[in-house]
Amino acid sequence: MNKKQKRTLWRIVIAAFAFAVLLVLDHTGVLGALPGWGEFALYFAVYVFIGGDVLQKAGRHLLRGNLFDENFLMSLATLAAFALALFGTPAYAEALAVMLLYQIGELFQSCALSRSRGAIGDLMEMASETANLVTETGFEIVDPEDVEIGDFILVKPGEKIPLDGVVTEGEGWLDTRALTGESAPVFVSAGEAVCSGFVNGETPLTLRVTKRFEDSTVSKVLELVETATDKKARLENFITRFAKHYTPVVTVAAVLLALLLPLLGGFSWSDGIRRACNFLIVSCPCALVISVPLGFFGGIGAASRIGVLVKGSNFLEAACKLKILAMDKTGTLTEGAFHVTAVLPAPESGFDEKKLLSLAASGERMSNHPVALALREAAKGEQTDALLRQVAELPGRGVRAVYDEKPLLIGTKALLESEGVAVPSCEEAGTHVHLALDGVYLGCITVCDTIKPGAEDALQAMRSCGVTETVLLTGDRETEGRAVAQKLGIDRVRAQLLPGDKVEELEKLFSDLPQGGALGYAGDGINDAPVLMRADVGFAMGALGSDAAVEAADIVLMHDDLQAIPKTIRIAQKTMRIVKSNVAFALGVKAAILILSLFGLAGMWMAVFGDVGVAVLCVLNSMRLLK
Repeated sequence: MNKKQKRTLWRIVIAAFAFAVLLVLDHTGVLGALPGWGEFALYFAVYVFIGGDVLQKAGRHLLRGNLFDENFLMSLATLAAFALALFGTPAYAEALAVMLLYQIGELFQSCALSRSRGAIGDLMEMASETANLVTETGFEIVDPEDVEIGDFILVKPGEKIPLDGVVTEGEGWLDTRALTGESAPVFVSAGEAVCSGFVNGETPLTLRVTKRFEDSTVSKVLELVETATDKKARLENFITRFAKHYTPVVTVAAVLLALLLPLLGGFSWSDGIRRACNFLIVSCPCALVISVPLGFFGGIGAASRIGVLVKGSNFLEAACKLKILAMDKTGTLTEGAFHVTAVLPAPESGFDEKKLLSLAASGERMSNHPVALALREAAKGEQTDALLRQVAELPGRGVRAVYDEKPLLIGTKALLESEGVAVPSCEEAGTHVHLALDGVYLGCITVCDTIKPGAEDALQAMRSCGVTETVLLTGDRETEGRAVAQKLGIDRVRAQLLPGDKVEELEKLFSDLPQGGALGYAGDGINDAPVLMRADVGFAMGALGSDAAVEAADIVLMHDDLQAIPKTIRIAQKTMRIVKSNVAFALGVKAAILILSLFGLAGMWMAVFGDVGVAVLCVLNSMRLLK
């Protein structure tokens, strides 16, 4: 509890004790011996003590022209109950009980909202307030905003990493839970990139800063957290609009009830006012106005606990209705790291697998292309660099060199054929690196991007969550796309797509969308940004390092675990079930008690349950999301 909530709790405790004393005095006849104004003064003093802030809010809103809120309704109803004394039927105890229970309900809702905010607010604590800037004499403690790109910072054991950077000295384990939701620590060493918000383990690390504070991962995440509740779901907007019209209608109805029953129905004025008070109390829209946004807030908080940032409750609503999910391949379904999967020497070449791989790795020794890196990794230092001369890289095609005083070609099928070399077809799925020496074909090496562990299980989980169709949209070749789709059971494949082509394919998928369904897209890079923005709900996969994907996506998965998508869908579905059940329950109970009040079958205590009791039950229902 914060200080304000603690003060409210003490006020409730004191007021409840005073109320109990008054009830005892009333039942023992002590209050009956006092003059009429004495009993009124005692009850009204306790009433003002517990409900003074409600009366003040109602007064301020009245001066601003905002009559119809719960403070105004509660003040009007309870003051009218005190006014019944003018007709000889005072309801002091009922009025005080209503205000006391209302304050208990408000405190309960405030604590629930604080707890719900805390699920997201925990992320706010991952930003470090200081950075240890390395200087010639040691280090200086500075504000992270004062550190420039290229500066070196020291991260001591147990400290949060204040800025994105690359490890230059030291190695050790990092706790990444605040960002990724993963409990397993990550080992890093020199040359590896790390994100701000991670917590260092037991060994000091020196980092070279790669991003200013305002562009760092932690700043981007905090910005998303702070704006997460700005975008409301349609149901949430409907409830807000509904409350604005609903409250004045029932207020006017209560006034008419108080006037028309005595004038036309033959009831006494006190009976008419009492029924109107019940009508006003039960009409307070607290249960709807509090529990619906609290439900969405709880859903966003639950998602944050598994390393998922949802930018608004409207995207939870969209994720709940997801029927078609389109996905990028590289970095989303696959690791994005290439590996040699097959080495196929030509029988007549005289080269074995080891020699063919060594020759290819030697030719690619100067390239940073992922395929070249995979070849060098597979060769494991067996390159014959000293035997290669005049190595020339041909961008997008391969490498030309001289080996054993003979021309050597390493690269695509098109490169070799352009030099008059006949290249046989290769049935292996993946990227093919062909080699030819002095016009003689030597063989083929296949390099593939490996599928992420758990990708197949994640897709099955999505289907169990209601996703009826999965589509692969990739810029790679048709054969590679279909190979991945076949392994994972993806329904449709569209290959060799540029970013603009992906948007066009997404537009076609909208026409296949079932009524009321939503279309999602999962991607990880800058080239996916246009599609992420066009989809009903865009999932940025492992987007901690991709600013464009973070900006474009609606839901940011702060790690590369594809399983987070079905988990998010389940959270969204549970959120919508709870929110809708809150709406149905609150409206149903209130409608029943309003009708009973109209016919005089519901007293003020039942009206209190219709307001405070329903609100508390709805809040309890919403709080289930946090578990």
